[in-house]
Amino acid sequence: MAKSGFVVGGIVGATAIILLFTFILIPSQEIGTPDLITSNGHDATTLGDTLSSSKSNLTLIELFEKSEESVVKIKVERISSATDTGGVGSGFVYDNLGHIITNAHVVDGANKTTVTFLDGSQYSAEIIGEDRFTDIAVIKVSEKPRLLHPLQMGDSSLLQVGEQVAAIGNPFGLSGSMTSGIVSQMGRLIATPDTAFSIPDVIQTDAAINPGNSGGPLLNMKGQVIGINTAIQSLTGEFVGIGFAVPSNTVSKIVPALIEDGKYNHPWIGITGQDIDPDLAQALQLKQAKGFMIITVVDGSPADKAGLKGRTITLEVGDKKYPAGGDIIISVDDKEVRKISDILIHLQREKSVGDTMVLGVLRDGEFLHITLELVERPDL
Repeated sequence: MAKSGFVVGGIVGATAIILLFTFILIPSQEIGTPDLITSNGHDATTLGDTLSSSKSNLTLIELFEKSEESVVKIKVERISSATDTGGVGSGFVYDNLGHIITNAHVVDGANKTTVTFLDGSQYSAEIIGEDRFTDIAVIKVSEKPRLLHPLQMGDSSLLQVGEQVAAIGNPFGLSGSMTSGIVSQMGRLIATPDTAFSIPDVIQTDAAINPGNSGGPLLNMKGQVIGINTAIQSLTGEFVGIGFAVPSNTVSKIVPALIEDGKYNHPWIGITGQDIDPDLAQALQLKQAKGFMIITVVDGSPADKAGLKGRTITLEVGDKKYPAGGDIIISVDDKEVRKISDILIHLQREKSVGDTMVLGVLRDGEFLHITLELVERPDL
């Protein structure tokens, strides 16, 4: 049985996310190459109050009419020593100051960024901030257009599996296209394109997401942004009913810092390891298959300073080898840990640099509480 390796708060092993399928961070659609799948996505947030939860749901027609003016096409040009490359992605209006949210991979490395609004008006934009760890970016148009209609932010923690959602963007450069579907699951973990870390708490949807949708909003039926479309899971690179969006609550933490400082400082722990599956639980003679075993501890990390222990031996059971001797994390701040995503989601939702966190660990059959102080994640 293949096992995934992860780094908590950070480093993801080579087999961490890619198992039988490939997660494709839908890159912005490259000009002249419509066969490439690129979907930049981030969740949108606005400075205004969220819509009342008591408001009745909109029809898809009403939802589109309400939201279409807020979704923009983003065209980028990149000039390298070898070739001139460009792409088209999506974004949405965040506030009345001209800030627009999109994916980091849509605008990363752009020499020129142009935003096109619903009426066809075009404006130059500058990159205000990027966070590659969550694939979120903020750009700002150089002038203040009439068509600044910020989308309102929803609470992604209230989503339920089966809830209807809609995505609006520019798939293959086709402006103002909407697709609809449902929330397939929450709390997924996907890899980032250029870092050794992963994005936690991701929304899975079957709403069609294609190249050029990257950075566009995923909306609930009240017209609130609950995610930013960012990736698909596919064997071929084409949409097969599994898309991913970074949740709006993640954006509500990240975007203000990007606007203020141009970056967001993520906390980290500094360990690698693997989930306790039934095979490993049996090899370790554990009563339940849950928790996260530490394989290695990064030197100088919060985990290292707190005294967490990594694997010390390898067990051989039949023709299989299993790691053993490492601390097994079974709780974080008194919340149960069944797998790595529980730790990463808690970090993303609840913690910031400078906070403390209490891990409940099993070490040599003894239960311990270990407190560590979170520091800024390194750029690995």
